Amino acid sequence: MNQHELIEKASREVAQNKNTVESDPYRLQFHIMPPVGLLNDPNGFIQFEGVYHLFYQWNPFETSHGSKFWGHYTSTDLINWEMKPIALAPSEWFEKNGCYSGSAVEHEGKMVLFYTGNVKDENDNRETYQCMAISDDGITFEKKGPVIHLPEGYTAHFRDPKVWKKDDTWYMVLGAQSVDEQGKVVLYSSSDLKTWNFHGDITGSEMNGLGSFGYMWECPDMFELDGKDVMLVSPQGLEPEGDLYQNLFQAGYFVGKLSYDTPFYKHGTFTELDRGFDFYAPQTTVDEKGRRLLFAWMGITDENEKYQPTIKKGWIHAMTLPRVLSLKGEQVYQQPVEELQQMRKDEVSYDDVQIRTIDVTLKGIEGTSLELLLEEIQCENGSFEIRFRGDARFIFSEKEQKMSLYRKSFKDGSLESRHCQIDEINKLQIFLDTSSVEIFVNDGAEVFTARYYPEVENESITFSADTMVHFQLKKWNLEHSKLNKGK
Repeated sequence: MNQHELIEKASREVAQNKNTVESDPYRLQFHIMPPVGLLNDPNGFIQFEGVYHLFYQWNPFETSHGSKFWGHYTSTDLINWEMKPIALAPSEWFEKNGCYSGSAVEHEGKMVLFYTGNVKDENDNRETYQCMAISDDGITFEKKGPVIHLPEGYTAHFRDPKVWKKDDTWYMVLGAQSVDEQGKVVLYSSSDLKTWNFHGDITGSEMNGLGSFGYMWECPDMFELDGKDVMLVSPQGLEPEGDLYQNLFQAGYFVGKLSYDTPFYKHGTFTELDRGFDFYAPQTTVDEKGRRLLFAWMGITDENEKYQPTIKKGWIHAMTLPRVLSLKGEQVYQQPVEELQQMRKDEVSYDDVQIRTIDVTLKGIEGTSLELLLEEIQCENGSFEIRFRGDARFIFSEKEQKMSLYRKSFKDGSLESRHCQIDEINKLQIFLDTSSVEIFVNDGAEVFTARYYPEVENESITFSADTMVHFQLKKWNLEHSKLNKGK
């Protein structure tokens, strides 16, 4: 099919499934979701002519990972999003099995997309091409075809171009797998976005003192924060180490310095960006306010993905809330963008909550789409728990200096958990949506993100403690976003 025919087919799929999808009680109220089918990686995140554009990997025809399109939403406020026409459909020879992840830049008043064209032959052998598409208005794109072909020394797992400009030169990092199956990040440079010079690996498994560190590094993103070069990356193939690396695939960051002359990226240790169950393939941009903003896929590909209950209604997965990044020392902090405060309504406030028993409820502290803010938390050498709608639990143990998030498995209802060490907790900012939770700890020093599926009618939030716990508490119901009102 040509691009027009594929887009028409996808549009029919959206229309035919609209009522079924929107009848799902687990549809989120203020997160980006697919109109039908499967959503995964955020792509091409950019503010262009004052408007935020977020593209996303999308399979409109199934709730599994098939041939990917680039879906497209725009926003002027990072809250209300409007669905735009499909930006890229896999119609050409160089992308016939999927327009895979990539990024966007502005050049000479135009929006330029870079993405990976995925190709498989009848024997399932893979080819990969880094492709370019250009738009005058940020809505309609003209494909220019491949600008980078696979270099020697790498397998066809070579993808996810992220492009930025420094001084007068454009740079691109790509996730890669070397022929000896080690995950790498490679660097290219260009003066015109068309002709690209290959500079080889700048970091990866068996480099920078890492030792063996995954068989494939996906979705790299390089940017500067507070005078240091931060690289986000999603390595595949890390073995669990205690509380670390418990998801099938990880997403995290390095802090260091990129030598553009060598080129080589010297960096410190790898740190996970999120301690929860559902966070992968983060991508950032800088907006007109100078903020480094991040979206991530609030999902992951693993053996339990197929058991998510929304599949029965024809859709799966969502984006995280947009976050602002900052750097304190060698630690990346994530905080929800301040625009989200515009969604707040019906404030309930408690000046001095004291908990010293189990299952305490507070009047007005319940709901399905809300924000909780706990400040000046004092926990006297014991443990403190918040239970969300009877299904998810966040626990902090001061004695063990550990915090934990528990939820029921999608597959069999068993209890599963994620953990993180922390000395103390003094602030929690929690966003609950109908089937998600995002917990920002100590102004975003740590974050837990997860999907969960409580009983629809259960709106309870309870507090428990085995010692005296004090905190100030505010709660707001949150307005539905424009996208989630179906308008």
